[in-house]
Amino acid sequence: MRLSILCFAVGIVWLQQQASLPDPALLVTLAAVGAGLLLLPLAGRRWHAGWHSGWHIAAPLGAFLIGIAWAGGMAQQRMADALPLSDEGRDIRIVGVISGLPQRFENGLRFDFSVEQVELGASVPKHISLAWYRGWRRGAEKSDEEARHDGTPSVPELHAGERWQLTVRLKRPHGNLNPDGYDYEAWLLEAGIRATGYVRPAPGNLRRDAFVMRPGTLVERLRENIRERILSALPDRPYAGILEALAVGDQHAIDAGQWRLFSRTGITHLMSISGLHVTMFASLAYALLNWLWRRSPQLMLRIPAQRVAVLGGFGAALAYCLIAGFAVPAQRTLYMLTVVAIALWTQRSVSASRVLALALLLVLLLDPWAVLAAGFWLSFGAVAVLFYIGSSRLGAGHWLTEWGRTQWAVTLGTIPALLLLFQQFSLVSPLANAIAIPVVSFIITPLVLAAAVVPPLSFLLLPAHLATAWLMSFIEWLAALPWAVWQQHAPPTWAWLAGLAGSAWLLLPRGFPARWLGIVAMLPLLFVPALRPAPGEAVLTVLDVGQGLAIHVQTATHDLLYDTGPTYTSEANSGNRIIVPYLRARGVQALDGLVVTHQDTDHSGGAESVLEAVPVGWLMSSLKPEHPLSAFPVNALHCMDGQAWEWDGVRFAVLHPAADQYAAPTRKTNDMSCVLKIANAYGSALLTSDIEALSERALLARDASALRSDVLVAPHHGSRTSSTQEFIDTVGAHTVIFPVGYRNRFAHPRPDVVERYRLSGATLHRTDREGALTIALARSQQELQPAARIVAEREQRRRYWHDR
Repeated sequence: MRLSILCFAVGIVWLQQQASLPDPALLVTLAAVGAGLLLLPLAGRRWHAGWHSGWHIAAPLGAFLIGIAWAGGMAQQRMADALPLSDEGRDIRIVGVISGLPQRFENGLRFDFSVEQVELGASVPKHISLAWYRGWRRGAEKSDEEARHDGTPSVPELHAGERWQLTVRLKRPHGNLNPDGYDYEAWLLEAGIRATGYVRPAPGNLRRDAFVMRPGTLVERLRENIRERILSALPDRPYAGILEALAVGDQHAIDAGQWRLFSRTGITHLMSISGLHVTMFASLAYALLNWLWRRSPQLMLRIPAQRVAVLGGFGAALAYCLIAGFAVPAQRTLYMLTVVAIALWTQRSVSASRVLALALLLVLLLDPWAVLAAGFWLSFGAVAVLFYIGSSRLGAGHWLTEWGRTQWAVTLGTIPALLLLFQQFSLVSPLANAIAIPVVSFIITPLVLAAAVVPPLSFLLLPAHLATAWLMSFIEWLAALPWAVWQQHAPPTWAWLAGLAGSAWLLLPRGFPARWLGIVAMLPLLFVPALRPAPGEAVLTVLDVGQGLAIHVQTATHDLLYDTGPTYTSEANSGNRIIVPYLRARGVQALDGLVVTHQDTDHSGGAESVLEAVPVGWLMSSLKPEHPLSAFPVNALHCMDGQAWEWDGVRFAVLHPAADQYAAPTRKTNDMSCVLKIANAYGSALLTSDIEALSERALLARDASALRSDVLVAPHHGSRTSSTQEFIDTVGAHTVIFPVGYRNRFAHPRPDVVERYRLSGATLHRTDREGALTIALARSQQELQPAARIVAEREQRRRYWHDR
């Protein structure tokens, strides 16, 4: 059974890696064949008793095929619930129910919405995500106070379970896609969100019902009430968000700075609803009900106390999982407890590995997209490690020894997964978890849950917050240690597999011969160097940062970042969300140079985050001395025509602005953009940032021949104010890249500009349609001829859910 469940899971994982879904008829065939293979061993034992051992391979193979068919069928159904292209970007009136906790952010509210009715002539998915911005339009948001002052609409109070009539503007699921980066579209698919958008100001926006009675809305309203009670009891307390996350699973309540601390110390799992919390709560309910039931001899004669306590523990676990948002770790624990409860009720013995396998089966039957989440692998992986080391023990040692051994095993066993998923792991994790697990699980969480379940006990939130503050002071000290985290590039597959085998070998029982070989097997995982271009070659990666620009240029021994993309919110920008994780995955420990071409926030928005996270040799820009980036202790210089240098046989030359422009800068900051040309023996690329027609004419007048390039990053994202015909003809690029955001409000690139480039004979690429674009100025492996090769991330990582 366990092998068959694993094969079922492998089938689901295989399906989720496909670029397109199998035909429904093929899925039905796979399901039928799989079911036949599952039944084959039974037939073999009945009619061919002497051959039954030979049929053992049939059941796992059948389970694998059924896994493919199950995941494929579920995916077909979910993908069919799509927003038509014709309904993107237009006003649509809908009626529906707020189906989750409304989340506040700096410019308004964000909430999930279950659609019930749609105006005639439109088609909208059943489950969407909406934002309600302050002010009249997105991109010009106002505070509630500003909105009240000038008469523009503010955001109303929204609550889970309310029915609203709204005018919305929607788009299909779409996210940035970068090498080794987060797949936002996969997350939306798993969450069942098939369109995103925002509420438009309209007189018809109104609340129809204060509460719609459904099981799901009851749970969400309860979660919201608990959240509000916590926030009311702890106004303006720094760690109230942590207590909120522990009570109702609202991870948005924890700010980005605290998440960084948890990541550096390896206790992120404790600040969400982990399996340990669910188990602890169920155990307390079990013990309490068992004790109370034994007080009555009459009740004991009717039903044994153990059976009643099992039901009570299961009920408590189910209730906690529901108010906590039912995340994968909570699901896994609930299903494991379900199997244990059934075994205890029926008085059967079930092995730990079978319990884990059945929990895996239940999770994947209900949510075959769970395998797309990092939490799925870390949650099941950590429990599997615990069962793995526990199965080899003949007797229990001292509790302190066992506790230390457990921390060591989980840390070592999850290193391969952490490096593959996040390219880092915490070196202080065993110490942090040794303190944090008992404090969070046995002090903070029980106090928070008691206050959540029994409103008169809300005063318990104060000691819970105090305990959290004490714990956080210790965590902050650990996180501040310079060696707290091991960071490196994403390991190659062979090194990751060797590291996985090595960690398993190291965790074998003490006394097993040659356990030291596990260390040898793990060495490649940690020390194989990242791939880099050969001397004389260069690789440029135009990152998919939305409506903005960020380009990583890499030579054999040097790295340069050209622009840093946009700001998204006060806490999120392309620097901390995209660029820094990308650089870490690529093994870039430091930048030799950073070019911030001009002050516009779609080019400079991520610079502070990059400078805070990555050592930078020098900062080149056209920024004014009073710009905030001037405060960073880095060698700063102005970019100007005539600057040039060479790295590893690759030539870099600044072509714009001219030196005299700093004395009399133009009115538009775009025309102060730093223009950089990169060239080697295999090709050249011209990076133009946001220059407009005025700067193009100046470049043509100064040195038109210097502009000739094979690859051009289109000026100003393809706006109408740039890309004059003379400039296009002079550059003569055979590859043109438009760095633009999906359905951006500027409508970049403009159709007439695109047409001019198309008529020039160039091949056109767009980051909104192709994701990050990697250009190799290197020798072609096939023809051994100079060539600029380009790889689109959406083509490289094509999955069936990616928007085409």
